Amino acid sequence: MPHGSRRSVLTVHRIAALRGLVFGLLALFVGWTAALPAAADTPGDFDFYVLSLSWSPTYCQDRGRSDRIQCGGPRPFAFVVHGLWPQYERGSPRNCDAGPRSGIPRRLVDSMLDVMPSPSLVRHQWRAHGSCSGLEPADYFDLTRQAHDAVRIPKQFVDLPDFVNVAPQAVEAAFIAANPGLKASGIAVSCDSRRLKEVRICMTKDLQFRACAEVDRKACRAKSVGMPPVR
Repeated sequence: MPHGSRRSVLTVHRIAALRGLVFGLLALFVGWTAALPAAADTPGDFDFYVLSLSWSPTYCQDRGRSDRIQCGGPRPFAFVVHGLWPQYERGSPRNCDAGPRSGIPRRLVDSMLDVMPSPSLVRHQWRAHGSCSGLEPADYFDLTRQAHDAVRIPKQFVDLPDFVNVAPQAVEAAFIAANPGLKASGIAVSCDSRRLKEVRICMTKDLQFRACAEVDRKACRAKSVGMPPVR
């Protein structure tokens, strides 16, 4: 082989080896950065709220009477507050560092049981979502109650004596009709394979209705879902 050809072959091999080294280092760097812990979400740094209203009879069908207050107590529940969730335009913060986690006072938990009828739910909502609101627990739950009171439940869903099949779009339309200012782009119905589970309504930080494209995209797409009766 001519001397010039051997030199060309060696150059090609060196370039290939250099490329392999660069790609190897890049893969190592990507793997190392992926293994780093994610930066914590910052309390108060979010774009809007989602008020999630759970259809209690669906929840209780799944849980039986294990949830004593909501499903086994003397009071029947229809739509109840699942939570008031801080949201980004895409995604949402969770479990923010809100200082010492000694829990919230029992009297505060008890004060919410008429709209969030489960002590464990109240505590969980503070840890997972309220901690990201930038508010103290009492202020967060006061805002949660204000959000609940700002939404009028359509009269046909205040009490439901019999099982019904409904179109999710009809449920949305009923909420829109009952709540001036609420638009189709700011509400989403969620469901499992056969039953309505929740109605989610997007609100600004001062609890005005607003659009929320990502939440709306995740709405139930079934043509019809069941709503178990209020017991």
